[in-house]
Amino acid sequence: MRKKVLIHSYRLLVLCAAILFGSSAARAQSSFQKKTVDIGNTGMTISNFGTIGNPVVISNPDDVPSLEYPINSGIEHLFEGGIWIGATIGGQTVVSTASVDAASGYTTGAAGFEFSAPQGSSINQRSTLTYNDHYSPDAISHQDFTMDFTDANTIVPGTSIPISDHTAPLNAGVHLESYAWNYSFADYFVILNYTITNNSTQTWDSVYLGMWTDLVVRNVNVATDNGSAFFSKGGVGYIDSLYALYAYDVNGDIGYTNSYGATQFLGIVWRNKFFHPKNASLFLTEGLPEPKVNANFWKYKTDDGFLGTYPADDLLKFNRLTTPLDFSNAAITNTFSSASNRTDLLSAGPITEVLPGESFQYTIAVVCAAQLPGSTLDAPEARVELNQHLGWAKRTYLGEDVNENGVLDSGEDLNNNQALDRFILPEPPADPIVKMIPSEGAVDIYWDNEAENSIDPISKQKDFEGYRIYRSNAGDDVNVQTATNLNQIAQWDKPGNDLGFNNGTEPIKLSTPKMFEGDNTAYNYHYRVEGLLNGWQYVFAITSFDEGNKELNLESLESSITANTFRVLAGTEGKIYDTKKDSLKPGVYPNPYHIKAAWDGGTAQMRRICFYNLPEQCTISIYTSAGDVVTVLNHSEEYKGEDAQWFNNYAGNANDRVLSGGEHYWDILSESKQAVSQGIYLFSVKDLKTGIIKTGSFVIER
Repeated sequence: MRKKVLIHSYRLLVLCAAILFGSSAARAQSSFQKKTVDIGNTGMTISNFGTIGNPVVISNPDDVPSLEYPINSGIEHLFEGGIWIGATIGGQTVVSTASVDAASGYTTGAAGFEFSAPQGSSINQRSTLTYNDHYSPDAISHQDFTMDFTDANTIVPGTSIPISDHTAPLNAGVHLESYAWNYSFADYFVILNYTITNNSTQTWDSVYLGMWTDLVVRNVNVATDNGSAFFSKGGVGYIDSLYALYAYDVNGDIGYTNSYGATQFLGIVWRNKFFHPKNASLFLTEGLPEPKVNANFWKYKTDDGFLGTYPADDLLKFNRLTTPLDFSNAAITNTFSSASNRTDLLSAGPITEVLPGESFQYTIAVVCAAQLPGSTLDAPEARVELNQHLGWAKRTYLGEDVNENGVLDSGEDLNNNQALDRFILPEPPADPIVKMIPSEGAVDIYWDNEAENSIDPISKQKDFEGYRIYRSNAGDDVNVQTATNLNQIAQWDKPGNDLGFNNGTEPIKLSTPKMFEGDNTAYNYHYRVEGLLNGWQYVFAITSFDEGNKELNLESLESSITANTFRVLAGTEGKIYDTKKDSLKPGVYPNPYHIKAAWDGGTAQMRRICFYNLPEQCTISIYTSAGDVVTVLNHSEEYKGEDAQWFNNYAGNANDRVLSGGEHYWDILSESKQAVSQGIYLFSVKDLKTGIIKTGSFVIER
């Protein structure tokens, strides 16, 4: 049975390994590197040892995502995954695997984790976004990660630790590039583009490629079960028209998940041929084997009568790569909707041969989608969005190859470079640059006009149409953790067409662009939202959208919501205390505080009260009625809630938070992080600029 590994146990394992193997084991841990794709609405971790996912997040939700969608939701879709490469060499069957059924995921030297990075190599990042710190003209997407690994090592590089049961490597060199975008129509998938090279001296025959995954859809913020119970709640399925297998939550965290995680075969490019079932006629005409895509599921490390034998050795693994489950057998498919602990394999082949030194490309997508309400949990209508998302991943990969034949046909060369380009998306207008300024009961929103100069790479036209503003509702503090649960509150778009309101942008356009100190952006538009409740979190998003192109069958596209999401808390602005001119007094709300308040989270560490009317820089000292110090808070006008756990759980990334500058939140815990008792409390606020001290009191009731 699979056991849930606690984070402290994982760290203990690493420590013990370091003690056992000395400094070489420590070097092994440093050679294993991981990065997290997080540019859009999906968070996925990837490593330079060929694995995807982050198993630790199952027991430590504060760690980096495994395959989280929507971002910051806690809804994970993957335990771990990795590439499989199978072939015959001189009559011997060999399968090299990056990840397999394993209770704790990747462990140094563990059986089945047969790829490793060259010592000293690292994961590199690049971006097509010119304002991004990793901008590169060589980038493919908004966030590329590139890395190299190989199965050639039988000992973990930099150590004396052998890789268990890995005695016959293929000597495959793998260059992996991952691509992700923040567009609202493409922020739910990550494309993995592998370039695989035969670095051996022998020909690989009958080559199959596979992506093994342990797709597990659970909400790690609310799940309370451990061990095998955590993993045994999922259902699975296969969409043969899109060559994608998927998983969903049957009875784990219903109401807190409602989404799909999927892997999708996009294609192989071998000897300039597009290897895909859609292009089978080309291969058959040339006397080559027909391209096949195979889907497999099996119960975790279990042999059963329905899903077959667990592939424990290379022969069984190769059999799984080459032979799909019988989806015409109702006895098999009827089990898919029942809750169980399964792992998954999506494979493609056969490539007839790969000569020594020869390379080819293998590309898959990892895709997430909401599970729409249906008559049953996994009804076709529930998979509508999943099909749409898989369709966009496929469209992105195909790029100019509209008819899926792998050849640049007449009319397909969109950028006139006489080459077939993949990974091309129509582009919405640029993300507006936005500045949020909250105050008491309101927020002023400013943004620039650069989106209006955007040119779509496919239509070659300036097709800007307008702007939209989204906002969450008051009282959604602990419910709205993602940008997907927002309501549109305003829109302005060009007049004179059949799209939108035709209300123009004049009502919000400033007569003179506004500049702010230390900010080089000229802000051309302004909109004020009033009626906000102080202290409550509101999620705002500002987007631009285009008019689409009917001739090219392009719908109106919108810029990224997640790229321009802000978590705004209205409140008093920072002041300077002056006893002669200002009678301003600091205060606390709610006062009295009744545990628990409506905006609190579910535990004693997720509570908060707010001090308001504060100076720009000050210290807040809290005392019992007897004069004993409970805690001291340090405040500045740049404060973003970083000392209150509530914000870490419910207010996303600190960079997205916008507070008014004159308010500070306390988690109602003592200096030693113990819950304080009910009673009357005193506080003092010292203005660090003027030295003036003001006092007040509040009541905590239970």
